[in-house]
Amino acid sequence: MRRLTFSTAWLASLTLALTPVLAACSGERPTAPSDKAPAATGASPVRGGRLVYGLSADAAGFNPVTDQFATTSYSMAGTIIETLVGVDADGDWKPVLARSLTPNTNADEWTIKVRPGITFSTGEPLDGRTVKANLDAQKASPLTSTALTPVDSFELIDPMTVKVKLKGPWVAYPYHLATQIGMMIPPSALADPKAASRKPVGTGPFLFKEHTPGSRMVVTRNPGYWRKGLPYLDEVEFRILPDSQTRAQTLEAGGIDAMGTSRDDDITKFGALKDAYTIRRTTGMAVPEYMFMLNTAAPPFDDLRLRRALAYATDRKAVISTLRGGLTEEADGPWSKDSRWYAPGGDYPAYDLAKAKALISEVEAEKGEITFEVITPPDPNTMQGIELAQDMWRKAGVEARIKQVDQADLVNRAVTGDFQATVWTQFSAPDPDGEYVWMHQNYAMPVGSISLNFSRLKDSRLSQALDSGRSNPQDDVRKDAYATVQQRLRELVPYVFVDHLNTGAVIAKTKVGGIGDYLLPDGEAGVPLTGAPIPSHPFSQVWIGNP
Repeated sequence: MRRLTFSTAWLASLTLALTPVLAACSGERPTAPSDKAPAATGASPVRGGRLVYGLSADAAGFNPVTDQFATTSYSMAGTIIETLVGVDADGDWKPVLARSLTPNTNADEWTIKVRPGITFSTGEPLDGRTVKANLDAQKASPLTSTALTPVDSFELIDPMTVKVKLKGPWVAYPYHLATQIGMMIPPSALADPKAASRKPVGTGPFLFKEHTPGSRMVVTRNPGYWRKGLPYLDEVEFRILPDSQTRAQTLEAGGIDAMGTSRDDDITKFGALKDAYTIRRTTGMAVPEYMFMLNTAAPPFDDLRLRRALAYATDRKAVISTLRGGLTEEADGPWSKDSRWYAPGGDYPAYDLAKAKALISEVEAEKGEITFEVITPPDPNTMQGIELAQDMWRKAGVEARIKQVDQADLVNRAVTGDFQATVWTQFSAPDPDGEYVWMHQNYAMPVGSISLNFSRLKDSRLSQALDSGRSNPQDDVRKDAYATVQQRLRELVPYVFVDHLNTGAVIAKTKVGGIGDYLLPDGEAGVPLTGAPIPSHPFSQVWIGNP
């Protein structure tokens, strides 16, 4: 079996690179920068001060063209490097470094006009030539080129305008530019990628000061930032604290001012201390799903009956009450009920031990005793969930062997199909088109080959629905298409869905304001938290007041 050198950060970076957000395709939307302060904090922002923020992992590097970007990478690099597009609180795209984005009639061409008067911290101007150079570099990069497969070419129309020519209609294209592939760095950084990886430069509200790998990164106020009056903070220190319990203890002890988490224990504990801490949790499409992913191209889960049996045997309510403190919601697909894309109905196998036993007996009568291996990272919290599921499946009459592997090997095995079942967390793209490559049959390769459709499910109806959702600008057509996607996933069970992990949160001391409450350049409120399982957010409008 071929082994790859991809890491979990590679998976996260590609996931984030493929998470566009759809809004109605409209004409040109020029906007003017806004200096208004967010009103949702309930207090006026305070200028100055230093914020210490706890992160779960360091970045692999800070060059969006060459380095693997995970959620923590966006937190750190996003203070320095900005994107062409942002996303507002309603899920609509809004220009940031771009002045406007305009589709042609078929949405197979997009015209990007660059916002004038912006310079990088190096003094180099942001113009059409630089935008084209960045987009060309992203398309040529082995790391991000998959996200740009539908793009044919980029053309410089005038000094401040770039035309994007696509291979077919792609109504969600602008939302890719809100991710890694839309991050703009100056020509000098493109010419020296190693230096750009170590010492990031951009147009953002902060400047790089120092980085100690595995320990911390510090950024300071950019006095020449193009959005006047921002940022509020003088300095941000990102402290790398991989252990979640240590991170929580450091917050409680006063060593950090805020942190990201995905532990229900943290939400319960700090949520009870409302006078001292505030909590912002992910909602809607930003919430990932916890599941068991099955390899549909290899025994025993090439048999639909056994996939459905495993789902019937999984008591989702018991998992939530036992392991999540009752904080999460049962999942029957990749999108939660508070998302506008959720469609009820379908045929997802709800917990029914008798049906599970009957299907397993039917399969074993034909094929003999069924056993399988489920792979998992060696994390104690994850192991609790695996062992609970193992016991449920045993009661239904099938034995699962647990195999612990490090996370990098788990991803390698998923990519090459060297697994039968694995614990999995995915599907936090803010628009369904962001899940295209993970579900479409064109990305399902044979076992042993690199496949982005990890379950290797091939279903023409599901794939046709994904194509329809990608190419149609009409909201009702897209909703119908993604309803079909959910129906087929419930019927074919490539994933045994468990719950929506809405425990991703940012916890801060009450003296910290502005987390999740920020305005885009046009004055619209931005989407509060993005990324999974631990979310990120911008820092330009975060402030710190009196204790």
